[in-house]
Amino acid sequence: MDSVIKNLATPLNGKNTNKQTYFSKKMKSSQLMKLFEDGLKDMYWAEIALTKAIPSMIENSTCTELIETLTYHLGETEGHVGRLEQVFEMLDEKAVAVRCEAMSGLIKEASKIIEDCEVGAMRDAGIISAEQKIVHYKIASYGSLRQFTETLGLNDASALLKNNLDEEIVTDEKLTDVALSAVNIVASKLEFKN
Repeated sequence: MDSVIKNLATPLNGKNTNKQTYFSKKMKSSQLMKLFEDGLKDMYWAEIALTKAIPSMIENSTCTELIETLTYHLGETEGHVGRLEQVFEMLDEKAVAVRCEAMSGLIKEASKIIEDCEVGAMRDAGIISAEQKIVHYKIASYGSLRQFTETLGLNDASALLKNNLDEEIVTDEKLTDVALSAVNIVASKLEFKN
């Protein structure tokens, strides 16, 4: 694999005067770059959609700690949109959102949980579950996109995506803490009403 990368970084004339520029030009038209750009458009749509979906989760939550965690995550999500726009700018591309079917489905599932669950601890537990599925999708997506940037030599983009990834990991931990410290315990003691 190293020899393949070395060959890409070495011009055909054998002179290696500007490895980074040559490497970047070759990678710009690669299949991995196409996959990266498609994933970037997918996540851009997902993050924008979440800025509209998270407020509904906040409105339907009753646990103070959950409301605080979701409110904080909403602010981070807005920041993720901005970082993705920076990555598009680094690629000299217009920021374009392409519908993310996975996120669309996760948001619909969250709405259904809110609709179907009894107000209080049961709904809060459902919201945590739905939000963690969303966060896990984002962790997987940002992890993959970040690996693509490392292979493509897009170090600045990699750093921005790492920030998004790290924030999602922390959000997942906070949601788990809220579930374990309060919400799930209360929900487990309440009788379900038909």
